[in-house]
Amino acid sequence: MEEYILKVKEDGTKITVRDVQLRLLEILKDIDALCQKHNISYWLTGGSALGAVRHQGFIPWDDDADIGMMYEDYQKFLKVVNELDDCYVVQSFTTHKEYNVCIPAMKIRLKGTYCEEYNWLLRNKCKDGDGLFIDVFVIDYISENKYIDFTWRCRNGLLMLLITALENISFNPLWLKKRFVRNARKYGKLNQHSKYIGYDLTWCFNSMLKPVVYSKESVFPIQYVTFEDTQLPIPKIPKEMLDVEISIHHMQYPDKKDQVPKHIKDIEI
Repeated sequence: MEEYILKVKEDGTKITVRDVQLRLLEILKDIDALCQKHNISYWLTGGSALGAVRHQGFIPWDDDADIGMMYEDYQKFLKVVNELDDCYVVQSFTTHKEYNVCIPAMKIRLKGTYCEEYNWLLRNKCKDGDGLFIDVFVIDYISENKYIDFTWRCRNGLLMLLITALENISFNPLWLKKRFVRNARKYGKLNQHSKYIGYDLTWCFNSMLKPVVYSKESVFPIQYVTFEDTQLPIPKIPKEMLDVEISIHHMQYPDKKDQVPKHIKDIEI
């Protein structure tokens, strides 16, 4: 297996993508055990889901891990997440009013580690650590009318720009953040009978014209598949999600020049 080096320390020791993946795997196992204990449905998303399908584990050069869950399951998860071992720090807008609402809804961080991402615009504002983390995305119902969906995304997209600008001059626009989250919740509730789901409206980085939307029927019931040395959940028909999250050609390997880690700028584990 090719070695993807993230950092060479002063003493010559290396921290590789594989080192990071093995720590992320342990976090995923703990999250999975908690979700199974409380009957909370979730699934791997993005590159983590692609890794499960194409590699039966991590994509060899992938340096992060993402999961998603429906909003109703996220609410249940919030109530029990503190049952995780005290080696973890949980950061979200519910737990930290300084949390940046324009990033995934929750980060579960591993104490005793350090992780700096390349995305400097959306820096971690929480004071209890920058540890290695798992991103938790909220999945919610999406309108079947593309024009309505586009309108709502534009509304929160504009708020996202304003919130990000204010936070980067060290101002916490709490009232705007509450409005941003409230819009997302209202939109999901308005469409609760829709057959489509996708990232809730607190995640506005995908194209307004081509959001990550797929049928709820393609997800449930979730299936557990081989992931490294364990079993983790993915959608019933992962292709539908991966076609829009990654590419319709997601089973093909990218060009060699693109087979590189993209998220971690600095790391200590």
